[in-house]
Amino acid sequence: MTVRSTGQSWALDIALAQGGFDALHPAAKGTMEQLGHDHTDFDKVFAQVQSGAMLPKAWATVAAQAEERAAFHEAEGFAQTAADLYLRAAVMWGRAQYSIFDAEDPRKAAFREHCNHCVARLGELRDNRVRRVVLDFEGKHIYALLHLPMGKVRNASAVILGPGMDMIKEDYIYAAERYYTSRGVVALSIEGPGQGESRANGLTVDLTNYERAISCYIDFLAELPEVDAQRIGMFGISMSGYWGMRAAAADARLAAMAGFEGVTGDFETIFNRAQPTFKNNYMYMAGYTDEDVFDVELAQRMPLGELVAEITCPVFMGIGEFDELTQLEQALATYERVRAPKEMRVYENEFHPLGGTAAEVFRFGAEWLERALAGELSAPGRDVRHYVHNDGRTTDGTANPSWWLETTPRQIAEAAAARA
Repeated sequence: MTVRSTGQSWALDIALAQGGFDALHPAAKGTMEQLGHDHTDFDKVFAQVQSGAMLPKAWATVAAQAEERAAFHEAEGFAQTAADLYLRAAVMWGRAQYSIFDAEDPRKAAFREHCNHCVARLGELRDNRVRRVVLDFEGKHIYALLHLPMGKVRNASAVILGPGMDMIKEDYIYAAERYYTSRGVVALSIEGPGQGESRANGLTVDLTNYERAISCYIDFLAELPEVDAQRIGMFGISMSGYWGMRAAAADARLAAMAGFEGVTGDFETIFNRAQPTFKNNYMYMAGYTDEDVFDVELAQRMPLGELVAEITCPVFMGIGEFDELTQLEQALATYERVRAPKEMRVYENEFHPLGGTAAEVFRFGAEWLERALAGELSAPGRDVRHYVHNDGRTTDGTANPSWWLETTPRQIAEAAAARA
């Protein structure tokens, strides 16, 4: 636990008790729905939560209810109703196990067993189009779910779905089916080092092993007869917006990268200004217990800096104007450093979850990748910028907020001058 996390836990408990999940992540329910959480389940969970300590119980309680209902429908022969409920149960069991930051805690393992069981039942009821993947990686294992379109598929494009630091592979089951496999695109929702089962089985994240894990997943996809090895892209949220950029710089086989809410700033904001749970979580993912050592050995070395100049594939970056984990000026400075074909959208008044535009973001990201993997967005020098107003308008040609009055903050101007 970090010093801030220990000292401020009472404040987070008050926020949860008074404002529910929105007090921690404004408008995030829209994003959670895109991750497979039915809003009625979500409301039932948080009606039971008055402090952080109550989260595992609440998630597990409502997850068990959904799983029981799924089993009932399966026994009655209503396969797709059962599959839908198994999906809802799986993502809630996933939240329950995530809420316990101790890989040795037997409750965490029990919740994971229920999550895996629900995914297995869902996969069978979906004609084996959702398949568990376990790959050897640097002496340990990494875990993923393969999502296949209906029917016979050959040489299709594929997209790696990268989770944020507090997400797991199961969070993408709903989005994979709705936005990718329904369009004939193969999807692979992953857990990298430090996440989900990978972390529970001893694999922590360091500065560079996440992008190596993505390369391992590219190896896997490239060998599938369903996949065209030349058309593999990545969709990343939050920390996977960061890890995806690192992967694109390190592995030229990644043919397109779309990142939303990417943590692309100096990491001072996310680790020392934002809610202390973010740093506490990342220290757990990286296997650190000493905060000072973590700061020196990892946190200070994490910013992308000039690394993004090495990316050659088309890049999309999307961020909320008031993202609490990355200052907008820093995100735009990172964008300036990218030399590959690129596109940027800033969403007015949105915070880190992009909850107010979540459905639009998930669909647009998938469609952007589909076009990018078809070669439509690869023109040298491509630079498309939009400021998306919350009243429905979109300003073309700039991603800068209108209230900046056509000025350019210093760090953005310096990054643009350095690239030139």
